[in-house]
Amino acid sequence: MNTTMIGLDVAKNVFQVHGIDAAGEVTIRRKLRRSQVEGFFAGLGPCVVGLEACGGAHHWARLLQRQGHEVRLMPAHYVKPYVKRNKTDSRDAEAICEAMGRPTMRFVPVKSEEQQAVLALHRTRGLLTRQRTMAANALRSGLAEFGIVAAQGNTGLRTLMQELTADDCPIPELARAALSMLAVQWKSLDGAVRDLERRIARIARQQERARRLMDIPGVGPIGASAAVAKVPDASVFRTARDFVAWVGLTPRQNGTGGKQRAGAISKQGDRMLRQLLILGARGQLAHARKHGVKDPWLRALLARRPFKVAVVALAARMARIIWAMLKTGERYRSKDQQLVPAAV
Repeated sequence: MNTTMIGLDVAKNVFQVHGIDAAGEVTIRRKLRRSQVEGFFAGLGPCVVGLEACGGAHHWARLLQRQGHEVRLMPAHYVKPYVKRNKTDSRDAEAICEAMGRPTMRFVPVKSEEQQAVLALHRTRGLLTRQRTMAANALRSGLAEFGIVAAQGNTGLRTLMQELTADDCPIPELARAALSMLAVQWKSLDGAVRDLERRIARIARQQERARRLMDIPGVGPIGASAAVAKVPDASVFRTARDFVAWVGLTPRQNGTGGKQRAGAISKQGDRMLRQLLILGARGQLAHARKHGVKDPWLRALLARRPFKVAVVALAARMARIIWAMLKTGERYRSKDQQLVPAAV
């Protein structure tokens, strides 16, 4: 039995293996418990192992690489078309094995533990930020039921909290006790988010690639750190547009009969990085409008397009610059600057 390619369907406890030889004949079709996976692959000769890029996949990819196997991670939605009829673990593993042999298949680089540790900070920050927003909205709506409202933003929210703790607060005691719990929750979440942001900023300043990305207008420590952690190897994207499409900032394409129509942005890529780029672009564009738009491209864009469309366009341009800098190792330079090589 000379197995050359294996499709591994990863799960919490039960793993399915589908292996073939050089001629495409099935050599292995087996179900493994989680505790059996490492020993099973340790007993095999070097082969190509395909996995879907799902939860835990990068851990198994690193483990298999240490055992001498070549690992190919693929987006799950690229594997799905190869599943035959009814979905089972066995057919999923077979589909993975078939998909990774396609010449046009796109693969996901295996992330290191350090990159995943940084991404854990970003994901936790994103979750806590959403929870903080939910607590703030619930507090505002609860106070609004008693005719107490305030301006948008954290300043207005803190004003509401002060009114809630005032001695002459007109709110009934039952509602006041419940809403006070929301205020305490918001303060706790806000402190946790700010602590995570300080950690992310500290890590970004320690990374040479992230420090270079922070020179881009609109890209701060959080955006730079996320880009470096999300893109371990920028060369997997053939062009800057491929990277922008992966982020989800390119228009949807609908073509038939030789006619192409472009729609809104796809939003099919990495949500976290796309959100950070759009927030950075929004802040950069708002600052430029307040102090005068000097960039001719931005000035012309704002003259013919709404503000939000210009924000997305600027975010897409920022993504292109990030890709170029990560791939070439150059430093950021404006149009009137000469090329500045990166430090080795």
